[in-house]
Amino acid sequence: MDSQKMNQLFDKVIDTYHIVDQVDQEFNNPYTSEDLLNHLLYKKCWIDTVQWHYEDLIRDPKIDPIAALKLKRQIDASNQERTDMVEFIDSFFLNTYKNTAVLEEATINTESPAWAIDRLSILALKIYHMKEETLRKDASEPHVNACKQKLNILLEQRQDLSTAISQLLTDIATGKKFMKVYKQMKMYNDNELNPVLRNNNA
Repeated sequence: MDSQKMNQLFDKVIDTYHIVDQVDQEFNNPYTSEDLLNHLLYKKCWIDTVQWHYEDLIRDPKIDPIAALKLKRQIDASNQERTDMVEFIDSFFLNTYKNTAVLEEATINTESPAWAIDRLSILALKIYHMKEETLRKDASEPHVNACKQKLNILLEQRQDLSTAISQLLTDIATGKKFMKVYKQMKMYNDNELNPVLRNNNA
């Protein structure tokens, strides 16, 4: 799959979410594990989309403190799931290119393919919601014009990132680049590594 098809898939996810537009709506992945990359990408973008709206909700200045704490826990869980999905996607690429002959002069990229794709998914969300702002009937003309300028920048950014991702995957497929996956080493969710959790479990 090239990055333009990824963009189309991400747009599909975001449009589907906004039909109901509720963070607790049922999730249905139209792709099975037999179509593994699409399956992973669809789920990844869905997680990002739900979390985007979590972040909106928790910024409500009138939110009940108990509800805010529950929502914070949901955001933490979503962040963990998001990171897990990035690793699953990178594992897919590692397996896909495992038999590629790596050239002697090959170099490693500053980020793995999946972390770049993570940014592409977030960009799709930014574009969707910035476009919404340009269509608001209750917004001032300066606000709409400012959002149109930002939207153009986001679209340019997506084109540049899409090109870079396609080039990276081509380079990995032809042995010009190689990739590694460094498994997450988050400490604050670990009962042994987070001193607060460790002390509570003692």
